[in-house]
Amino acid sequence: MKFEKFAKTKPKKKCCRSKPRCKRCPLVLSKVHKAQLHGISGKDLEKVFKRARKA
Repeated sequence: MKFEKFAKTKPKKKCCRSKPRCKRCPLVLSKVHKAQLHGISGKDLEKVFKRARKA
């Protein structure tokens, strides 16, 4: 799945807080969405996604 589409997916209701965080985690999706609103795209958006999953 493209990283641009991750910002549009519906998050889970509750985060499990496991490491690494799942792809539908509310925290991960909110960070990707915020980065996308700031104009980040492509490989930089992929880096934001990977960093958010590690957090």
